[in-house]
Amino acid sequence: MSGNMQNAAAPPAGAWYKDVTGRQWRDVIAAGMGWALDSMDVMLYAMVIVAIMGDLGLSTTQAGLLTTVTLVASGIGGMLFGLIADRWGRKNSLTLSILVYSVFTAACGFSESLSQLIIFRFFLGLGMGGEWTAGAALVTESWPARHRGKAMGLVQSCWALGYALAAVVTAIVLPKFGWRAVFFVGIVPALLTLWIRRGVEEPKIWLEHRKKELAKDKQRGVLANVGDLFSHEHRGKTMLAFGLSLMHLFTYWGLFSWIPGYLSLPPEQGGAGLDLFKSSTWVIVMQGGGWFGYVLFGFISDKIGRKKAFSIFFLMATILVPIYASTRDATALLCLGPFLVFFGAGFASGFGPLIAELYPTHMRATAQGIIYNCARGISAFAPFVIGSLAGVYGLGPAFMLIGACFLLGLVLVLLLPETTGKELE
Repeated sequence: MSGNMQNAAAPPAGAWYKDVTGRQWRDVIAAGMGWALDSMDVMLYAMVIVAIMGDLGLSTTQAGLLTTVTLVASGIGGMLFGLIADRWGRKNSLTLSILVYSVFTAACGFSESLSQLIIFRFFLGLGMGGEWTAGAALVTESWPARHRGKAMGLVQSCWALGYALAAVVTAIVLPKFGWRAVFFVGIVPALLTLWIRRGVEEPKIWLEHRKKELAKDKQRGVLANVGDLFSHEHRGKTMLAFGLSLMHLFTYWGLFSWIPGYLSLPPEQGGAGLDLFKSSTWVIVMQGGGWFGYVLFGFISDKIGRKKAFSIFFLMATILVPIYASTRDATALLCLGPFLVFFGAGFASGFGPLIAELYPTHMRATAQGIIYNCARGISAFAPFVIGSLAGVYGLGPAFMLIGACFLLGLVLVLLLPETTGKELE
């Protein structure tokens, strides 16, 4: 390990949070709130999927296709907003992405057909992918190296809060006003952009880079960073980070976009047969486990290293998915759910720091946008695949494919370079 990595990893005196400034906390709050509300807007669809299927006459395959469209768009959006963030700033990219997903979530409430939903979900996905890219660059560049994992753990944990909030909104709004009104609530995140414009600043490392490298970047062109990802210097780590991201996102969207449906569908369709109140409650409890998983992964990875932390979480997820998928008892599902999300989703906190530590400043947001969101674009087919398999075998058996993907992810982790404590360049 290099000297600067050892110094960066050296613990400060006193409590860790005393080493963090108010500005750095504002960056985490902005990225975290944006991610929470992003999660809420995206997962509102998962919470009302059964109602939409009944109202618009959609099959499980068509319902899965809608999630696929959203995720394909999120891959495109992540790449697009990554380029925007590297060229015009992390804050500007974050603000625009939140506006996009808020407006088009509300627009979903006006849909009268499958084709209209596809259009609105596509544009929602563009903003969804962009928010993670801009937020991850903002936070990883502003926080100290020794606390970078903790920072992204706090940001990523907000996804669980947003998912749980989607369940609360659905439980309150759906019975009284229907699924369209649930989507109308999705316009609320647009208000967050007003605070971001006032309270958040661009990272100093990015400002210094832009001042020093602006002329060079203009000559290179906005797409030059994309080519750099596949240069001799970066090609190997680009492919490894992409493969690991793909296993993470395929498993997440294949499993968690269908769990609300799995809990509420009748047993003859491979579900658990829970009513609306129970399925919403079960999802909220699960996301409690997810919140702890996201946060603790950040602390664990800062303490023992990214590679060991990833290995533990992938291994436990490989074990838990088949157990959950074969369970029909409501109480057992309630108990298993938090552990499934803890290990099956908590390691998502590690991707922001990992990718940030692999690449230099001039291409960092582009790398995060391309790698993570290309993987998300391909993983978009996971809900469609699981929905198609569910139509034949039921959702429980279809989830077994997810367990196999977790196992493959564990293999890829073994090739992962250790980057914990690395100072950004």
